[in-house]
Amino acid sequence: MSDSPVIDEITPDELYLDIRRGSRPFILDVRNEEEFAKWAIEGLPPRSLLNIPYFVFLEDEARCLDRVPRGRDVTVVCAKGGSSAFVASILTQHGIRARNLQGGMIAWGDLHVTTCVASPQESTVTLFQINRVGKRCLSYVIVSDDEALVIDPARYTDWYISLAQAQQAQLTRVIDTHLHADHLSGGPGLTRALGIPYHIRLDDAAGAQFPHHSLEDGAHLALGSSVVEIIALHTPGHTPGSTSLLVNDHYLLTGDTLFVSSIGRPDLGDKAEEWAQLLYRTLFDRIARLPDDVLILPAHYSDVTEMRPDGIVATTLGEARQRNPVFERRTEAQFLEYILGRLPAQPPIYHEIRRANLGRIVLDAEHAIVAELGPNQCAAALSPRV
Repeated sequence: MSDSPVIDEITPDELYLDIRRGSRPFILDVRNEEEFAKWAIEGLPPRSLLNIPYFVFLEDEARCLDRVPRGRDVTVVCAKGGSSAFVASILTQHGIRARNLQGGMIAWGDLHVTTCVASPQESTVTLFQINRVGKRCLSYVIVSDDEALVIDPARYTDWYISLAQAQQAQLTRVIDTHLHADHLSGGPGLTRALGIPYHIRLDDAAGAQFPHHSLEDGAHLALGSSVVEIIALHTPGHTPGSTSLLVNDHYLLTGDTLFVSSIGRPDLGDKAEEWAQLLYRTLFDRIARLPDDVLILPAHYSDVTEMRPDGIVATTLGEARQRNPVFERRTEAQFLEYILGRLPAQPPIYHEIRRANLGRIVLDAEHAIVAELGPNQCAAALSPRV
């Protein structure tokens, strides 16, 4: 057998398409057990994900090979793509069809998938949902005529610039629905690069070290020359400044206020009860006024099951009222008890990310990668309705 077999590689984009097409890829993850338990590739069929740490493979190669299925294409995954390439070479030498995930889980965490959200026939806007798959983070680009705006962008600003250029549109403003804690915002970076205004409600931007415009309740945001109505709705609770955007009375971009199957956790500012009270009023007063056919487009999701067959993470408000347990009839006291009793531990890194998103500290490239590893934990852990 050759000492240096040619190793096939697969990009994160290609692996994502394999999963979405139902190609049943088999994943061998060679990271250590702790890293694997925190974060792994999702959306796979049953019995299609196996964790054998790299050092275990080295210690008992024969036994590990017996655990890997033959007759299937095996994608080997590690943190950065180095250890997995070595294991893939071992599998190849033993006649197993193996390929290495380029860049490993770090590259998977940076994968962005853009999907156009279907619009009503008479719509004057084109709306794109950008899914950062590994983090379950969602951002948006809205295009009308030759103008575009970005909502809740990730730090990879070139992605949004390129998307606007592909639509022959110019980015004119960038919006954060709230101060993010799980990922580094690309809003200030887009402002610096393009000289466009950055909007975030002042409740969340106190002490920000960069220029910003307040996103006031009821503000109308212009876009293009067509009839496009974008209204800012103050929907506090996840943060005091959380703001949703109602677009043409059809789309409601909810940030971290309301998800498909859950709700934004109210404890990231260490004022859980106070912010949960705001959240209750947001849900049962402000959002309750909106009609059932409004389409909820959140900034995060908790599980791939929240993704529709077309790849979009969305639900109508009517469906949310039927299926999201947060809408069960409760008094305010019952709501507070329910939410406050279902808050997972807050990741310690979130405090640092919030400071970075205010410009109070600057994270170098390597630190930024480490800070953002793994899926978001921005939702309260609600029990699904039966």
